[in-house]
Amino acid sequence: MSFVSVRHGFRLYVAALIAVILSGAPLAASVSDRVGGEAVNAVLVTAEDGVAPDATTLSAGLDVTLGDGWKTYWRSPGEVGLPPAISWDGSTNVASVDVLWPAPTRFRAFGIENFGYAERVTFPLQITLETPGAPAALRASVDLLICSDLCVPQTLDLALDMPEGAGIDGEAADLIAAAVARVPDAEAAGLTPGSAHLDSEEATLTVTARSERAFRNPDAFPELDGAAFGAPDIRLGESGRLLWARFPVLSAASGTTDLRVTITDGDRAGTVRPPRIDEAIPPPFALDRVVLGSNDLFRIALIAFLGGLILNVMPCVLPVLSIKIATALKIHDGAPRRARIGFLVSALGVMAFMAVLAAGTILARAAGLSVGWGLQFQNPVFLAAMIGLLTLFSANLLGLFEITLPASWMTALARRETRPGYGGDFATGAFTAILATPCSAPFLGTAIAFALAGRGIDIVMVFAALGLGLALPYLGLAMRPSLLRALPKPGPWTMVVKVALGLSLLFTVAWLIWVLSGVAGHPTAGLVTAFAAMTVLCLWQSHRLTRSVAIAGLGIAGAGMLTVPALTISEPVPAARTETLWRDFDRSRIPRLVSEGQVVFVDVTADWCLTCKANKALVLDRGEVAEALTAPDVVPMQADWTRSNPAISRYLAAHGRFGIPFNVVYGPGAAEGLLLPEILTTETVLEALSTAASRVQVDR
Repeated sequence: MSFVSVRHGFRLYVAALIAVILSGAPLAASVSDRVGGEAVNAVLVTAEDGVAPDATTLSAGLDVTLGDGWKTYWRSPGEVGLPPAISWDGSTNVASVDVLWPAPTRFRAFGIENFGYAERVTFPLQITLETPGAPAALRASVDLLICSDLCVPQTLDLALDMPEGAGIDGEAADLIAAAVARVPDAEAAGLTPGSAHLDSEEATLTVTARSERAFRNPDAFPELDGAAFGAPDIRLGESGRLLWARFPVLSAASGTTDLRVTITDGDRAGTVRPPRIDEAIPPPFALDRVVLGSNDLFRIALIAFLGGLILNVMPCVLPVLSIKIATALKIHDGAPRRARIGFLVSALGVMAFMAVLAAGTILARAAGLSVGWGLQFQNPVFLAAMIGLLTLFSANLLGLFEITLPASWMTALARRETRPGYGGDFATGAFTAILATPCSAPFLGTAIAFALAGRGIDIVMVFAALGLGLALPYLGLAMRPSLLRALPKPGPWTMVVKVALGLSLLFTVAWLIWVLSGVAGHPTAGLVTAFAAMTVLCLWQSHRLTRSVAIAGLGIAGAGMLTVPALTISEPVPAARTETLWRDFDRSRIPRLVSEGQVVFVDVTADWCLTCKANKALVLDRGEVAEALTAPDVVPMQADWTRSNPAISRYLAAHGRFGIPFNVVYGPGAAEGLLLPEILTTETVLEALSTAASRVQVDR
């Protein structure tokens, strides 16, 4: 018998029972003893007081009451968990039992998405008798997994004898009828299936559905052969009547059973079976979900401004200071007006890059792609381009070559009595912003999370404020160019400074090569380094080479530098270089470890994240914190985000984060996790570990 026919048949049966009640039939309770404790207890009820003559079925319900904070699972539990299971062994005159499942709600345990029930749930049961009209003995052994701060398996044994009789219990019938009304019914809810597309490469499921009346606050729960799905990105279109949802696939399906999706929206719910299509339908373009009001938006913009300002003094931006100082030295003897305009153009370069970043983020969001802060450093082609450019800058500062304009251009410039152009100033500002993106700073995480989870206007405002904070030093010098007079007069010392700045940029290049080796492997990093060296060599020895040889050499080096890393983009991620102390990140293991009394410290890091490296060197690998992380009841997990990893991206998004560093501590005293600030301190980490380890007293 199909699920749909059972549901509709059960509705008709319960309606008939209610009609009997209204006709004045005698009322008598038919309820088992309540079994369990304060955390969970259950009772078996039937609408009938006995088995009526020639009756072939009984209308029953398993009524489960959960204590405060406790939850149990739906037939599809989500990322982890187990659905309730009922054994009817020991029953007599029972041929089969069909269980109906009321619509679930989404809840989080240990930072993981799960589907189930809280407080109270009644599962309607349609019991088919072997011998119509004969007495029945119902023996139900119910296995439940209940979770609060801990997950505890429970077995509840229920017994109810059903003698011959025709009485109806009105209270039980109403309870069962209310539970049946909560069972998803697409027709009653006015829902029709749209389409479904399962992308095995991107590990995403995209579904659509339509409603006769506009959705208000919908949710969706897909089911497909044991596959696990994360939290959906849900968007509405067609005046709210089209639902578009994209789910991350956390574990693949084990078979090919038809997909079904249960959609809830307030007091209505329905299960649809959308047909598969070859290409996913793009999302409605409008980012229609309003995250915060305008006052909060300006508050977040202020936070973003402070985060951008602090980025100027973070370790990850120190390499950019060499470019700033070089610019100041170049215009030291220039007119104040030239200095002022130059710094304004540098600030414009910062803002221009932030505008490009905001536009790209909006377009990526509209296309349903994953976005995050600093993700360009996961791209080997981007890293190779940065290595090439900074190598050229460094070689230029070290005096290996000079870039000069043709004589005709120089003559034209001299005749026009113009100052040098501002292209270099603009590039300086742009590089300031580019090299700042692999870093996180106080306030930055809050602002970026707000922007990437919000509307288009949220993204624009936050990135503009962030760029303004990052550009503030340039704006300050533009207002007071006289500050440059504090520098000593140019002389031989300037050559020493240029060499020092060139060497500092070489250290930056070395760091980028190290990052590239983690993203694309050592062979690729070695080849890119060789091509970068070839480029410098061609420029350095250009006066000894023919023009055609120099151009050919530069062309080969440039093409090779970008082509080699491009070939590695689709290759498997290299094995993580984690130390013995750290275990590989496995999100699904966290609940089990915490239920066993363990504390789990999660560190999401990457080779390109200098703040992550600073946290590790100054806090995680030193003194009391390093000792605490090696304790027997502490499990340190490291999630390496050096190369793009959808599982880590989804984990960050589940916590409202889109950049790193990100550290969270789970334990018996912190089942949902304690989120730590971007900049770690010994006291902060030790306090979080202690709080997470504290056990919470619960009733079982």
